[in-house]
Amino acid sequence: MLTRKQLDLLDFINRRLQRDGVPPSFDEMKEALDLRSKSGIHRLITALEERGFIRRLAHRARAIEIVKLPEALGGEAQGFTPKVVDGDRPDSRPAAAMEMGGEALQIEKLGRIAAGVPIEALDHDEQVTIPTALLSGQGRHYALEVKGDSMIEAGINDGDIVVIRETASADNGDIVVAQVEGYEATLKRFRRQNGMIALEAANPAYETRVLPEGSVKVQGRLVGLIRTY
Repeated sequence: MLTRKQLDLLDFINRRLQRDGVPPSFDEMKEALDLRSKSGIHRLITALEERGFIRRLAHRARAIEIVKLPEALGGEAQGFTPKVVDGDRPDSRPAAAMEMGGEALQIEKLGRIAAGVPIEALDHDEQVTIPTALLSGQGRHYALEVKGDSMIEAGINDGDIVVIRETASADNGDIVVAQVEGYEATLKRFRRQNGMIALEAANPAYETRVLPEGSVKVQGRLVGLIRTY
């Protein structure tokens, strides 16, 4: 998730690259965003680079290239775009299978996951029926009930059931189940930078948590979502 200033700067750099073939200078960026000093531009550039939207090329003046654009600027969705199926429908078949028009199977529902303040680590709870279309790749899948609203701007609401593919690794931008300091479990967007892990919310009311890499263990990556009404 980008701030308004970060989005404005990315848009300005992209438009200048398209028009002139070279990025604007820091002075031009400062003027375009109506900032008082270039230090503010440095901070915005660093934030865009850390989030994977731009790349600075070493040993070259004004060398910035666009890596990707957010949806707001015509790019693809960042990270996870939920495959949402509706539950609680009166039918003899499982609701999820009916919605997706395919076969269904049961996976374990391992309790609740916090989309907000982290809660206790996961324990076995029950079974939940999902369409096979929600499965992503090889390996074990499991389900969790979302508790909280920190991921609402990623389309994940309180009470949703998320489908997780078990994995111990993640790429920057993935939404993951992260175990913090061995006991807390939370659903957040994952970033790795200089030996630290950032767990980002998709709700401006929540701050990003930045933790030493050794204190965060990835337990799975989000691949699907079931919503009931």
